[in-house]
Amino acid sequence: MAEAADFQGIRPSPARRWLRRTAAVLAGVLLPAGLLQGPALAEPQDGKARGASTVHVSLDTVTPAAPVEGDTLTLSGTVTNEGKETVSNAQMDVRVGDGPTGRGAIDRAAGRTGGFTESGDGKPLGGPYTLKIPQLPSGITRDFSLSVPVDKLELDGDGVRQLAVSLSGRTPSEPYDQVLGIGRTLLPWQPETTEKKTGLTYLWPLISSTHLSAETGPDDQQTPVFENDDLAAELAPGGRLQQLVSLGAGLPVTWVVDPDLLATVEAMTRDYQIKDGSTRVPGTHQAVAKQWLNELEKAVKDREIVALPYGDPDLASLAHRGRDVSGSLSHLQPATEVAGATVETILHVKPSTDFAWPVDGAIDPSIVDVATSAGADKVIARSDSVRDDLPYAPNAARPIGGGTTAVVADAALSTAFTGDLTRASDATRAVQRFLAQTLAITQQQPGKQRDIVVAPQRTPTTSQAQAMASALRTLEAQRWTQPLDLSTAALAKPDPGATTEVPGPADYPRELRRQELPVQAFQDMRATQDDLDNFTVILTFAYRVTTPFGNAINREMSASWRGRPEPARAYRAEVLRHLRGLTTEVQLIEKSDLTLSGRSATIPVTVQNKLLQGIDHLVLRLESSKPTRLGLNGGAPMAEQQIQVDGGHSQSVKFTASANANGPVRMKAQLYTQDGRPYGKPMEFTVKVSEITPTVMLVIAGGVLLLVLAGIRMYTHRKRAAARRPAEADAPEPGSPEAGAEAADERAGGTEATGVTEGAGDGSSVRPDPSGRTDDGSPDSTGAPVSDGPEQPSDPAANTGRENADPSGTGEKVDR
Repeated sequence: MAEAADFQGIRPSPARRWLRRTAAVLAGVLLPAGLLQGPALAEPQDGKARGASTVHVSLDTVTPAAPVEGDTLTLSGTVTNEGKETVSNAQMDVRVGDGPTGRGAIDRAAGRTGGFTESGDGKPLGGPYTLKIPQLPSGITRDFSLSVPVDKLELDGDGVRQLAVSLSGRTPSEPYDQVLGIGRTLLPWQPETTEKKTGLTYLWPLISSTHLSAETGPDDQQTPVFENDDLAAELAPGGRLQQLVSLGAGLPVTWVVDPDLLATVEAMTRDYQIKDGSTRVPGTHQAVAKQWLNELEKAVKDREIVALPYGDPDLASLAHRGRDVSGSLSHLQPATEVAGATVETILHVKPSTDFAWPVDGAIDPSIVDVATSAGADKVIARSDSVRDDLPYAPNAARPIGGGTTAVVADAALSTAFTGDLTRASDATRAVQRFLAQTLAITQQQPGKQRDIVVAPQRTPTTSQAQAMASALRTLEAQRWTQPLDLSTAALAKPDPGATTEVPGPADYPRELRRQELPVQAFQDMRATQDDLDNFTVILTFAYRVTTPFGNAINREMSASWRGRPEPARAYRAEVLRHLRGLTTEVQLIEKSDLTLSGRSATIPVTVQNKLLQGIDHLVLRLESSKPTRLGLNGGAPMAEQQIQVDGGHSQSVKFTASANANGPVRMKAQLYTQDGRPYGKPMEFTVKVSEITPTVMLVIAGGVLLLVLAGIRMYTHRKRAAARRPAEADAPEPGSPEAGAEAADERAGGTEATGVTEGAGDGSSVRPDPSGRTDDGSPDSTGAPVSDGPEQPSDPAANTGRENADPSGTGEKVDR
């Protein structure tokens, strides 16, 4: 925003201007004549007093910050002798200088350092409004406090004054009075309420860095896992976030909230875990989280809340680096939708999701396009990006085309509380400068109502937040400003002279561009999203995975990663590693090589599911590298089966295979989602085929038949042998009278001897046949069968009767 014209500054009263002109004339006349005897601390021609930086004066408090008539102004702080000599006869004085004219002059006066000049710093009030310090040794610091009634400051005319506290004294090397140190600040003076107050919208950001990981516990409650325990320190009493809530409560501000922070703190109110290397330890700060949420819910009651897209995505990085990576912009709309629901669920207040807030309010056409793609129609910009060539600060709202409104925050006010404000003097200087700027804006166009927006840094420190709150409490008197909600400011009538042009890409600050997320970051997010989409389609309870990982991807594009490229890269890698670890819980079990004998067989493939939930909508495909040798399902090169496995179980899927030729065949099993995308790694194994030909089958069948016949013969032979054993037991002994009579009866009966009997003369013998007959088929003389021995080598030896050793009887016939 262009600097206000100098003529809008403070004008001294006519009486005071007459006195100054008179003094100047007298000085010009008397000084050459030597009649004007200046004091020892008179201002030298170079504008600096010797030793003016010997003593450091720290002006820590100005109370009240914006006094009115009847108040007593108290200035307190410390003085430190930074020189090598002791300061003696020291005296501290309050000085009131002329007010800076214009906002630019205010900035210059607020940042002024260096030596003392009476023309710029004013004369000491003197009298009772001094503080004597007899001695201030080298390196010693002492406190001071000076109180002055406001009516003694001679603050004639409204506006901003320069206020200073100086220390004058002597040193051994310079034994005369001189100003050795001075501390300066600004004092807004507006005792009466202005006719037209400036509407002031102050954004109060409640944003933090990423603390929650994508990992959850294996239990049904999905216990959240935190990257670290840093958030607990921010929520604890005295912590940054606790101070923001405590200070913001009761202030007329518009809360700007990252819903991810609310969801993270809400997760801390229950059981949670913290990463400790490779282990997980239970979190113990549930009470702190509950207390913080309770205080926040009370603080935002009846206040406007603006919900940023979930995770506070870096819109500039998306516009400049992410648009070329497919799918990057698709996260914004869901992030906006979940933002409103999250805030309303946790804080029970319906937020506005119509605003987009690029980093530092820097915009260009691509950033505006990305910001509005998620549904927002208002973009919070800043006046050092959208510049106006006007001598005053116009209304914040102005149309920039396409139905989009740019809400342009004042750059000087928005950056008033940056930097290190841990020292009280720096914080006081920032507060006084902020108040002076707001008064100067009101005095630019006293008769014109204007609405100004202040958008401070996204994550103010505790000291910065304390300074912001101090300034806003001072403005509660509403003497020249009045509080305004952001939505109301966005609806204000645009100033006709305000620019409506969006700056081009070349105007985007280089420093901010260097801090953006790289293209690789969005490529990593796309890889994570692709794996997530491929994984969730097979799950029976996909929400248990889509919610934590979807939120994690939103966090990966957060603006909080600016300036921290290594932690950002590590977070993205950890999210992807954990997701891929889950996907490997569903896998194919490795198989050893198989041997297939025969024309057909069944090949089993096992799918294992280690997840706590079941899987479905998954296809198992088995492929043969040589279907002419080994085909599937009737000779096809490939076969598929639907897979459904309960959580914590395995399932064996069987495929029918048919062989046509001998040899090894390489088989590949692969899981696919129903849309045809591969899932997991393929599993390969070898099937060795031994084909059986018709000739081989005949040979095997003949051998089997021979074995069967041999068995039958052996069985019948043994059965007959068992039947003869009782008959042999009843037959008479050879040579006995019974045996002789039996033989005589057979001869008398005309029975013809067909066997060969033993001869009396030659002593030869005849082999008994197992059938009980001699070689010619007749029974032997004992009636027992005669055997030539076993018919097969494997047959047992036959039982034979005992041979008769007696001489043949007379008349026995011997057949040759």
